[in-house]
Amino acid sequence: MSTAEYAIGTATACAFAAALYLILTSSQVRETLTRIVTDALQTVG
Repeated sequence: MSTAEYAIGTATACAFAAALYLILTSSQVRETLTRIVTDALQTVG
């Protein structure tokens, strides 16, 4: 791969990481994930 391809790949990866961070740190997603984990732990325990 050439340097330009590496640059585009790096920029795309950074943009994807930023979007994923915004999604996962939203309060609605955090509450849903917390509920899923809590329900799973109550079922096991």
